[in-house]
Amino acid sequence: MPARSSDIRRGVLLFNLGGPETLEDVRPFLFNLFSDPEIIRIKNDAVRKLLAWFIAATRQLKSRGLYRQIGGGSPLRKITEDQAAALETALEQRGLRARVYVGMRCWKPSIDDAVGRIAEDRLSHLIALPLFPQHSFTTTGSCLNYFKRVIRERGLAASTAVQYIDAWYGEPLYIESVADLIREATARFPDKDSKEIHLLYSAHSIPARYVTEGDPYLEQTQKTVALINARLGNHFRSTLAFQSKVGPVKWLEPATMEVIARFGRNGTKQVLVVPISFVSDHIETLQEIDILYKRLAKEAGIPEFHRAASLNLYPKFIECLATLCLNTFQSIDD
Repeated sequence: MPARSSDIRRGVLLFNLGGPETLEDVRPFLFNLFSDPEIIRIKNDAVRKLLAWFIAATRQLKSRGLYRQIGGGSPLRKITEDQAAALETALEQRGLRARVYVGMRCWKPSIDDAVGRIAEDRLSHLIALPLFPQHSFTTTGSCLNYFKRVIRERGLAASTAVQYIDAWYGEPLYIESVADLIREATARFPDKDSKEIHLLYSAHSIPARYVTEGDPYLEQTQKTVALINARLGNHFRSTLAFQSKVGPVKWLEPATMEVIARFGRNGTKQVLVVPISFVSDHIETLQEIDILYKRLAKEAGIPEFHRAASLNLYPKFIECLATLCLNTFQSIDD
């Protein structure tokens, strides 16, 4: 990350959910996750936290087993901090000196930690940028609502002008980045004819009732898929599905694992999974898709099952984030 200077008055705060970095972190991470009122919609704090304690206690062994399969912890913090460093460099190369911070909703460095650093640095302007292309109450909504409460309580809202970037799924460089990674991944298939490769877009699921209550996530995810397909010339067959369901309530459908089973029954031979609501590798890509779904595909008789790379530090994606920030700062200056 470029050297810090006391005369830098602008900043960017990148938000993500975070993830446990060791097996010992799993239980407290799960508690933080399920304590979130945007995820477990119980108004009574004490009851919600009691339920979160119960879920964390009962799920920790299974979750530790999953994290053990990917080396014992999530790489999300390191990837996000690397994205922050790359973004800071990209902004400086385009003439803007700004500090880029990381705040995790459910783990470390926390949003509270980030706000503390921002206050110490006495910024005049800050961009709040959730690393979720599509808005959901459970991700962007949760991060920004909590952030607004923290800066209000600490008095930062009065001293630092904050600009919020919400959904950015339609950004051309984001769409181009995902399309590029899909094209790169198709080289792994023996039959490279686009008509013989089925794109399986896999997005993190949310409870279906959230959509009926106004969550725009489903519509924005569908629009994302349409934009990427158009960028690819609509040459591929594609299906949007949803992964990572937790609990007995109805979630968005179809489930990714059910689609994989259907592909097997229908004789589909080449499937490329495209993580559509994730910008970084973590448990849902490295374990759920790369290990679990790959095994399910093999059992279903799908001989060629691959995943498009996550955005991570893809240069065009970093340029996308830089463009979002530059355009936002430009609107302030205008």
